[in-house]
Formats: sequence, C-alpha cells, structure tokens
Amino acid sequence: MTETPAPAPFPFPFPGPSPGPAAAAAAGSQALGDVTVVCLSALGPVPFATMLLADLGARVIRVDRADRPGGVTGLRLEDDPRTRGQRGIGVDVRHPSGRSVMLRLVETADVFLEGMRPGVAERLGLGPDDLLAVNPRLVYGRATGWGQSGPRAQQAGHDINYAGLAGGLYPTGPAELPPLPPLNLLADFAGGGSYLALGVLAALHHRAATGRGQVVDAAMVDGVANLTAMMHGMLAAGLWSDRRGDNLLDGGAPFYRTYRTADDGFVAVGALEPQFYRLLLENLGLDPARWPQHDRSTWPEQERVLGGLFAARTRDEWAKLFDGVDACVTPVLSLAEAAASAELRERGTFVEWGGVAQPAPAPRLSASPAVERPRSGWRSHSTEILTELGLTETERAALRDAGVIA
Repeated sequence: MTETPAPAPFPFPFPGPSPGPAAAAAAGSQALGDVTVVCLSALGPVPFATMLLADLGARVIRVDRADRPGGVTGLRLEDDPRTRGQRGIGVDVRHPSGRSVMLRLVETADVFLEGMRPGVAERLGLGPDDLLAVNPRLVYGRATGWGQSGPRAQQAGHDINYAGLAGGLYPTGPAELPPLPPLNLLADFAGGGSYLALGVLAALHHRAATGRGQVVDAAMVDGVANLTAMMHGMLAAGLWSDRRGDNLLDGGAPFYRTYRTADDGFVAVGALEPQFYRLLLENLGLDPARWPQHDRSTWPEQERVLGGLFAARTRDEWAKLFDGVDACVTPVLSLAEAAASAELRERGTFVEWGGVAQPAPAPRLSASPAVERPRSGWRSHSTEILTELGLTETERAALRDAGVIA
C-alpha cells in the first residue's frame, strides 16, 4: 500500500479532548487498575485472556516454569505481544516451597487463571478449594478444551479439534474442499480467551456485590458453540442449510465471498443488504434487474461473472474504485500488510510497542484508555515480585539454590 504514518499514540483519539498516556497513568484511571491477576503460564486462551485484562489495566503476574519454557509456535515470551503489560516470575509449582510461593501470591490477588487439564491443579494443591480457602474473594478462572467434565475432559486437543466438535469448523471453506481452520482464532482466542476474560469480569462484578469469589469454567468447545448461536437460530428457522458453501454467510452467496484479482490478490465482497448489493452491481457495470439478489438459481452464474470481472483488475485498483462506495468491497490484506496499512495506523488499530508492530488494545474506553506498558520476558521480575511478597534476600537465595524459582 502507500506510505505508512507514524503509529498512533495511546490513548486513542476519541471525539473531544482526552488525557495523554502519562496523565492517564498518573491518575490511575485504567478500568482494571485495582485488579491483580496471577496466572500460570499456559498455551492458547490463558495468555490471550491475560493480554485483554492487562490492556484494561490489570496488574498481571505471570508464573512461568522455573526452567526455560517451550511452546508449540516457537514464539519467545519476549517477542509475544500477549505478554505486554505483565510481569513474569519463574516458579517450580510442583515443589512444596514453590506451592508456598504460589499461595503467597494468591493471598492478595483478585484473579487466578490456569489452563491445565482437569485435576492437574488439584493434584498440585492449587485447585479452587485450595486457593479459595486462602482467599475467599478470589475469582478462579480455568480454561480447558473440553471442559472440567465429560467424556473428553482428559483428552488432548487443539483449536481445530474444539471448533470441529462444536460445529464452528464445518461451515468454513469452499464446499469442494475440506473445512479450512481459521488459524486458531475460533477456539483459542474467540471461544476460549475472550470468554474466559468475560467470565472473570462478570465474576468480579458479582464479587463487588457479594464479597465472594467463584470459579469461572471456560471450555473452548462451549465458547465456539456459543459463537454459532445465530446460525443455530437460522437453521431452526429454515434459513440455513447444513451444507458447507450453500448459505448466505459461508461463501455460497456470490455477493458475500472473496474473489481473486489480476495480481493474485483478493477482494472481500459483503453486499448483504439490497442497497449495497445494487451499488455493487452498478459499479461493476451490471444490471441489478438481471440478477435478483436472492434468486439462488442465478448464484452459480453470477459467481462466474463476478469472478471474471474481479480477475480483470488488481486488488488495489478495485480498492480505489470502491473507495467511498457503500458496496462493501474491500481489499484482503495479509498480516504484514494490515500492520503496515496507513489507514489502520491512522486509526490506531495497530501500534508499535517495544519495537514490535502489533494490534492495539480493544475495545477502546474513553474515560479509562489503555496506555503502553512494556512486554515481559521469561522470569524477568522474579526478584521484584518476591521482594513484594516479603521474602528476604536469604530466603530468595535459598529458593534459587533449590531450583524452586528462576
């Protein structure tokens, strides 16, 4: 695309005056600025949930392994935007002294998060009963794939498995191909981490009224199923076919799908409403009367015609042609292109924090905006956190010598 402007500062530009980041931080105005979260380092939904909570101002202490942690993706904690605004400490939670450190951390925390298989936290002495006995006001959040109970509770899985069983994977991709996994966005982040964060916020609200903590059970299979609520309503009303590539929103409709362009790019067409559909056809030189929008008998031929038209120009030529036109036609950007997009940088959708281009916190709050806080590397704040817990230098040294902390 074109020249990239400087990243937008925080807070985001809302209508009317808003304080700068320094003023917002000094005023302690972030929404969750008085909330402390302790989480056991995990894959998938838990680090995404902690990022969301930290972006809203929560003080997050991430408990990593005492030895160098590994991960499926190979992304180092130091390079992971999901660690932004958090502090890390390395603890061997299987060691009795490590468990004692965990209990000290939880005593004054508001939230504890873990993402282990059912029963593992209990075997470590870190289950809900253990921690709520230490801190009855604690919100205990746990994320799993299959839930705390059920026939698959102890079975391994990943985003593609949870989304597949919940019905969220089948409708994706062309009808003639196997379902295409939408990265790991569906279960890990949307149905898992986002729902975990939502449950935590709801439990904190409940605690404000009752003074009592509770357990938040966020199963990714439940979250993905929940995300398909509208489709189940349409299915029950006879408005959705249980066949992939045969529906309004799954690529079956020629006016709601992607098309390849002359430069092997893509455009996204989302002209669902009649007025947008009419503008789409008119700007392509087609007669709307020739193509009744919901006459399914014309869909295959219309897809062929639209495909030929879009293939005649480049992606950016189409973007320019439809710029400012309410036909719901936009370019499909890659990850790198989106991060470099002048339009999105101006909006503040992407920022550069700690030398890493990354999505900015969302949603945006006008009175308690997000402020930039550094990302945390592995075990980078162990001494600082242990000192805050009241451990002396001698006690810290003894724990290090025993391999309990790192």
